[in-house]
Amino acid sequence: MVPYVEHANVTVRDLDNTIRFLQTAIPEFTVRHLGQQPTHRWCHIGTDDTYLALQQVVDRDQIDRTPYRDLGINHIGLVVDDVVQVRERLLSAGYRENELETTHPWRQRIYFYDRDGIEWEFTQYLSDDPLLRNDYSL
Repeated sequence: MVPYVEHANVTVRDLDNTIRFLQTAIPEFTVRHLGQQPTHRWCHIGTDDTYLALQQVVDRDQIDRTPYRDLGINHIGLVVDDVVQVRERLLSAGYRENELETTHPWRQRIYFYDRDGIEWEFTQYLSDDPLLRNDYSL
């Protein structure tokens, strides 16, 4: 068996907004389960093999974390077939793009923020060759 990431668990402000964002970007993602705890709602969304575990946060007035400077998730990367289509769907739905420059001959990447300000990376690989796809010297 080849090891792989089964899921990541992310706390979000509004579960429904994040589900809508993910299904706009990747319509193939389905909600595998919606759950309710005494203090919060949660869901698993993705495919039969891999998913994102989302937990709705208990509302707070302030978030005291700066992305890329403090501990925590900076962005979540998902592989897609066509980043152009993902970009079009997300822009049409009013989501904000991080216009980070990501030039690479064997992969295209785009970054978008959901309504909670969580950054998501979408990558389209342009080769099946792992040596090309994972070339960090470029």
